[in-house]
Amino acid sequence: MADPRARYFRQLRRLRRGARRWSVLAGGFAGATAILTPYAGLGLPDAGWAAAAGGSLALALWRWSDLRALSAQAPPPALAAGQGNPLLVAAVQRVPAARAAVNELRRQRARFSLRGSAAAGPWTRLDRASLTLAGLAGRLSGPGEPAVLEAAVAERSLRDLAGRVASVEKALRVTPADARPELERAHRTLADQLDAGVDAYERLVAAAASYVAEDGRSATEHPAVGRLTEASDLLRGVAAGLAELRGARTEPLHTPN
Repeated sequence: MADPRARYFRQLRRLRRGARRWSVLAGGFAGATAILTPYAGLGLPDAGWAAAAGGSLALALWRWSDLRALSAQAPPPALAAGQGNPLLVAAVQRVPAARAAVNELRRQRARFSLRGSAAAGPWTRLDRASLTLAGLAGRLSGPGEPAVLEAAVAERSLRDLAGRVASVEKALRVTPADARPELERAHRTLADQLDAGVDAYERLVAAAASYVAEDGRSATEHPAVGRLTEASDLLRGVAAGLAELRGARTEPLHTPN
């Protein structure tokens, strides 16, 4: 889809051109009607001029009305820097490597926007933990699957909370002195909630790693070890048999005296 803001201004320009064009035509037809109409009254040919003037005037009024209605609406917001055309972004994200690059770009942009705030440290920890969990998600089968869904919901909530912390911190810079104490208390509460949430998320990732480790560990040895041992024994047996066969072929034949 096209940029909504650009589409809004294109439609505005189109309505303005149409309103002006029909206004000029209505004025021209009205003038022609006033000049060409005989004093005795309208004849059949003059009725055409009058109809054209009336129709043009109605269309001009209609276009001006649409223009006023559209101008009264607020224009859509501009695309954020780096967001790009939504259609182009959707096409790029169909390619796995490009999707990873776009996601990394968004993470870096969000991290840069939080630079210097109290949310920057927890955001970085959350980034590391979420990337770790993404590497474990493919092995969290069975009882571990609901944990992946819960982690995704919690991550979105924590990122929103980090944005709130940074926004309140920016507002503190312009807050009058008499209103600062209350806003500072609210900021500390949000920052504490963010720290506690990231701590819980990191504990979830540690639990997921323990689950993956225990799920892949058997009581004795890994099945792959047993299969490799059997294959090694088989190869050694085949090699020994070939060696015996080659030795039997190279031994000299002894004839009796």
